[in-house]
Amino acid sequence: MVKAELVKRSPLRILEKSLQGGVSVGNLGVITSARGVGKTACLVHIATDQLFQGKHVIHVSFSGRIDHIMSWYETIFKEIAKKRNLESAIEIHDDLIKNRVIMNFSQEGASIEQIQRSIKALIGDGQFKADTIVIDGYDFNKGKADFISGLKNFARENKLSIWMTADATDIKGVPAAIQPFSNDISVIITLQDHSDHICLKLIKDHDKEIGSDLNLRLDPKTMLIADSSEND
Repeated sequence: MVKAELVKRSPLRILEKSLQGGVSVGNLGVITSARGVGKTACLVHIATDQLFQGKHVIHVSFSGRIDHIMSWYETIFKEIAKKRNLESAIEIHDDLIKNRVIMNFSQEGASIEQIQRSIKALIGDGQFKADTIVIDGYDFNKGKADFISGLKNFARENKLSIWMTADATDIKGVPAAIQPFSNDISVIITLQDHSDHICLKLIKDHDKEIGSDLNLRLDPKTMLIADSSEND
């Protein structure tokens, strides 16, 4: 399969159609679940899909483990290439890497202003035209309102979309950890573990709290997002 066909057939097109306007420019989306369910894999799959579309991605990590994040990108790419019989996989892989930058920060030591300056320097001085920022490892339980609102404003001003992850045990409504920031969050998706598959559920779509099944799942074997009707 060639790259254009892969993008067209990606189950993430289902996600985009399910959302009211999607996580487009100026919007912030959050993927939530209990620890270890698959938030990072889901986030990296979304970022990789953006890269396949020729977009530029900045991955901001608060986990302190860049090697771990890079490993996820390699794993997700290899699984997509194998599952979809991607042609010229090595060449495409090398092209994708050119459009991705991974940055690491300490949540306790970095303010929103410092992070914004670092990203602006990369975009300006580094001439890296970012389209999407994905953020993993941010602890919303220790989060500050001005940090999240600052991200939202930054996304709007710089014509970016942002995806984040959040640890949460709540699976029915807006998780308690992110409720104080929900006004600045456009989309909330929860991952629910059902043993043989992980269900993606839409909790919030812009100004509406929904709680509907997205008909997408995270395959626990490949850690890829898939159409719920798709057979491996």
